[in-house]
Amino acid sequence: MSEPAAATAADQPSPGTEEAPRRKRRGGKIAATTALLVVATGGAAAAGLGLGGGSSADEPHDALPPRTAEVTRQTLTDSRSEDAELGYGSTITATGNLSGTLTELPAAGRKITRGQALYEVDEHPVTLMYGSVPAYRVLRTGTEGTDVKQLEKNLKALGYTGFAVDDEYTDSTAAAVEEWQKDRGLEETGTVEPGQVVFTSGPVRVDTLVAAKGDRTGPNQKVLSYTGTTKVVTVELDTTDQRLAEQGRKVTATLPDDTKVDGRIAQVSTIIEAGSGEQDEAKTKVEVVVALDGAKAQKAADKYALAAVHVDFTAGRRKNVLTVPVAALLALEEGGFGVEVVKGSTTSYVPVTTGLFAGGRVEVSGDGVTEGTKVGMPE
Repeated sequence: MSEPAAATAADQPSPGTEEAPRRKRRGGKIAATTALLVVATGGAAAAGLGLGGGSSADEPHDALPPRTAEVTRQTLTDSRSEDAELGYGSTITATGNLSGTLTELPAAGRKITRGQALYEVDEHPVTLMYGSVPAYRVLRTGTEGTDVKQLEKNLKALGYTGFAVDDEYTDSTAAAVEEWQKDRGLEETGTVEPGQVVFTSGPVRVDTLVAAKGDRTGPNQKVLSYTGTTKVVTVELDTTDQRLAEQGRKVTATLPDDTKVDGRIAQVSTIIEAGSGEQDEAKTKVEVVVALDGAKAQKAADKYALAAVHVDFTAGRRKNVLTVPVAALLALEEGGFGVEVVKGSTTSYVPVTTGLFAGGRVEVSGDGVTEGTKVGMPE
């Protein structure tokens, strides 16, 4: 795992939260604090820079710092490699709505698509369809709403015709439903009961069976749990690393055989992990779900059911910028940051604007700061 990156100036500890060693520069009137920063974002500009108290950026000082470092020009990348788990993502529980006996259940690991039975109650199939609105009411002639349109989209995708795909449940919709019910071996009522259909976002993979064949089921009774059918990578981050988890950002995942595949942050959520004992407090984590993009990535991941992998995040990148070690920054008494520029046997304080922090270095800009400039460093 790569070294944690440093933080932006905006996220430095506030007074009283983390003590920073103070040093007063020799021969000058500027009280400075060594900046101890923990990176949380891609970069920040320090504001309000000034050299009050009669000092100026060009005022020379006789005493030299204990050591120096050079200002370098480079590409600065705020990146992090994190342990992760390859799998199918979060599980969702399917609960029953029909009262009866479970007469057929799928095997764990089976993939089920639109129009197929998720399970059977009293030998009647509970059909999987695609949509975001749960089946929460009876759909019949005269019903209107987005759930009606959702049902009609599925009927059309399954090959049924003769109705308009809109939010109105008409006699034509009822006729198509009767035809669908006939094909499924259901009573041809022309209405759809909530328990006859389960809507999911897409194809599903059965994860675990909560109930067994022959069990009684009914409203709110758990039947099985399922996931999506494509491989995803799940990462847990500390809240201080949340800057890495920007939805839509591209990442790279390294599989157990060292194959690298492209990924994209598809979902970011906050979770709370309960403490393991009375003394352990609950911890807040950021859960990141990474989608593996493309057939090539999915094929490479299909070799593994569950596996430990690594994910490389890049929160920010700045090309061809001037950088100094983070330890070279001085928090100026009047606000903002500066560096101690060393020229021969004299030094002077120069205000700088900070940019990206990463890998122990920080992007800087300001008058008198150029490539090769020597800056003071603490002991």
